[in-house]
Amino acid sequence: MKKIFSTENAPPSGGDYIKDGLIFCGKCNTPKQCRTEIDGEEIFIPVWCECSEHAYAEEKQRNKDIEHAFKAAALRRLSMMGDKLSGCTFSGADKGGDNARSFKICERYVEKFPQMLKDNRGLLLFGSVGTGKTFAAACIANALLEQNYSVVMTSLVTLIDGTDEIIRRMNEIDLLILDDLGAERSTDYGFERIYAVCDARYRSNKPVIYTSNLPLDTFKHAEDIRCARIYDRVLERCYPVEFRGVSHRKREARRGFEEMNKLLEV
Repeated sequence: MKKIFSTENAPPSGGDYIKDGLIFCGKCNTPKQCRTEIDGEEIFIPVWCECSEHAYAEEKQRNKDIEHAFKAAALRRLSMMGDKLSGCTFSGADKGGDNARSFKICERYVEKFPQMLKDNRGLLLFGSVGTGKTFAAACIANALLEQNYSVVMTSLVTLIDGTDEIIRRMNEIDLLILDDLGAERSTDYGFERIYAVCDARYRSNKPVIYTSNLPLDTFKHAEDIRCARIYDRVLERCYPVEFRGVSHRKREARRGFEEMNKLLEV
């Protein structure tokens, strides 16, 4: 059998050595060559030893981590959330209170998001003011941003005042979260812009999460045809999740008042 490449014309170096006619790594003692046969000819092919493979894997992971960090930073800039909302996590939620079930549903939404994205399924987080809807929506946003999904969370009022180009860009992201549905201006222009946003997202087959202070009955039985057009789109694709209990804002205001009362009253 003819040898067209052998250890003789590729001598070992740097602590490497020859064993069984092959070059072995002097560090990990695994081969740097393998034999194969093609058309009756024996060929010696260079291969990676174990320590070379390990070094390559580490370098690949470092590059992946750097890419992830850059992408995560870019996604967070796109997300439009302020510092307060960008720090919201499910670990900081009150999971034993009135809204334990609601937060669990939100966590499950994150877990099942690949399917939610595929099926164009969102959420409608509704309930009284200050019960945690926006906090829960921000928890979802931050959890998905950590997984490198593109998420934008903004208010409908802000989006209504945006340009058509901004609305078009909103249809390219994985998840759009619109805060305070129902708090916008009750004008023909306002309703048309809201419908345009909801309909464009609907047609792009991408999910939306809405938060609203309106009761669910208002969505189901809207008397104003302009509202009905919008709410039908919302209920068709969004699972309703109710948030209950005492307003967190009122609770904090009461606590602040009591603290000030102790300090100032004589």
